[in-house]
Amino acid sequence: MSSSIPRSAAVAAVVSAALAAGLLAGSASASAEDGAGVRIHDIQGTTRVSPLVGQQVTGVTGIVTGVRTYGSRGFWIQDPTPDANPATSEGLFVFTSSVPTVAVGDAVSVNGTVTEYVPGGLASGNQSLTQLSKPVVTVLSQGNPVPAPVTISSWSVPGAYAPEGDPAAGGSINGLTLKPRTYALDYYESLEGTNVRIGSSRVVGATDPYSELWVTVKPWENANRRGGTVYGSYEDQNTGRLQVQSLVPIAQQPFPKANVGDVLAGATEGPLDFNQYGGYTLTARTLGTVVDRGLERETTDRQHKNELAVATYNVENLDPSDPQEKFDALAKAVVENLASPDIVALEEIQDDNGAKNDGTVSAGQTVKKFTDAIVAAGGPAYEWRSVDPENNEDGGEPGGNIRQVFLFNPARVSFTDRPGGDATTATGVTGRKGHAALTVSPGRIDPANAAWADSRKPLAGEFVFRGRTVFVIANHFGSKGGDESIVSHHQPPNRSSEAKRLLQAQAVNGFVKQLLAVEKQADVLVVGDINDFEFSGTTKALTEGGALYPAVKSLPRGERYSYVYQGNSQVLDQILTSPGIHHFEYDSVHINAEFADQDSDHDPQVLRFRP
Repeated sequence: MSSSIPRSAAVAAVVSAALAAGLLAGSASASAEDGAGVRIHDIQGTTRVSPLVGQQVTGVTGIVTGVRTYGSRGFWIQDPTPDANPATSEGLFVFTSSVPTVAVGDAVSVNGTVTEYVPGGLASGNQSLTQLSKPVVTVLSQGNPVPAPVTISSWSVPGAYAPEGDPAAGGSINGLTLKPRTYALDYYESLEGTNVRIGSSRVVGATDPYSELWVTVKPWENANRRGGTVYGSYEDQNTGRLQVQSLVPIAQQPFPKANVGDVLAGATEGPLDFNQYGGYTLTARTLGTVVDRGLERETTDRQHKNELAVATYNVENLDPSDPQEKFDALAKAVVENLASPDIVALEEIQDDNGAKNDGTVSAGQTVKKFTDAIVAAGGPAYEWRSVDPENNEDGGEPGGNIRQVFLFNPARVSFTDRPGGDATTATGVTGRKGHAALTVSPGRIDPANAAWADSRKPLAGEFVFRGRTVFVIANHFGSKGGDESIVSHHQPPNRSSEAKRLLQAQAVNGFVKQLLAVEKQADVLVVGDINDFEFSGTTKALTEGGALYPAVKSLPRGERYSYVYQGNSQVLDQILTSPGIHHFEYDSVHINAEFADQDSDHDPQVLRFRP
């Protein structure tokens, strides 16, 4: 979402709470007594928090560089006579709550209260935006030239992302003096509210429904062949990413539609803002032109007759109330882009009435509508297996009851049905003569485990392909909800959601080890929306003891991604293989995440191997 969220009611409360908690304490004394004659750089100071926070100031002068008439209404001013300190910004947001009456180029004098607004609230961990609230504005003159923009470029943004947080302040960087020549986050903070400019820049995050996109000013930074910027480790943040929005209301000028790899050509210029949904954002007064570079959706290879093709696909809250066009598009992707895999594990299949919260848990209508669409698209007549969850016990949209579902092509593979599996009954491992088997199939893994509270339980199924048993475990691990952004004032950010996924990964790893203890060379695939990176603690827990291998690591680093978030191409969806699967081909099939028009926000994954 964009920063255009009304916040007038929240400003005073957030600032008061922050001051009481000591989170937004000023870092230095005011440079002017009684708040009179204060310059913008005095208000901004040399840290993230104003040394004058909470104080009334009068006669703050500047030139208006941008006006926002929607959402978070207000305008930016800038001092045309900067000081010599690169750590102090010369720009400032004036929050008016109502539609501003000033225009770009007005010279103004403002009285108001210095506040620190935390987009998303204190619990978000976000940095704060320094601003003037409850302003009294006097227009001194009109038609003045806007201060020349600061150009943000590949050479101006430092390579290091952020300083280490102060241990004495709970890991916060709020009190640290900015080092804009050393750290990217400090550099951007030193330009908060300033009129900035970028030249022609590659798009690394497609236009989203909230009329924003992401570019990079560092063309070479972890670039891949399709134009994205790959997120490869917690220690190697992509410093050149910048969110772009427009100050022109959409009704007046539609926001351009761009895909990853396109170019935002020419100059894009406007004040640098900070918001909840992306951090530092160029709010464009002048927006460049999108040049289409022709990114195409990928198609994977078709499996050979003696290869088993297994896919995983998060279909984003699919239910019968979705338009037929969505079912048709998803079905076409399964048939054409994924080449009709033998087994498809689906995530986010909702119950038969979607988000209507009336106790319905069955999903037969949802799956039938999808499988019928696949047949209509020229694909196989897939059969399906799943286990209905308990009502509202698996997280996701209330009433939606999302779950994992197996589709399989009965002309190529058979499903071994063993009755007894339901929402609360755990499947187990049994064996005879060195051959492992599931006690119930399909069945859920350890559903009573606290790791799965308010989260999707893994679905295990036993398949047979050309006489060989293959175990597939479909997963949808806990989301990253509650984690702090990478632009958090805590550095490194708090990633609280990892604790749950770690427990979930340990449970799945333990189950796989039970299978391998009975049959050392068992063919086991752990698939699904793992909601975590290939380098994460979650993935390490899944692979512990050599039980599994993350197949995405078989790809070149530039191709390891299934999702694009805030301009970072990253891994969330995975297929992991047991040691018995010696040779395979893996493909992250890029058909959604890089595009403005999406059938889902995830890219599907396909693995082909010979059991």
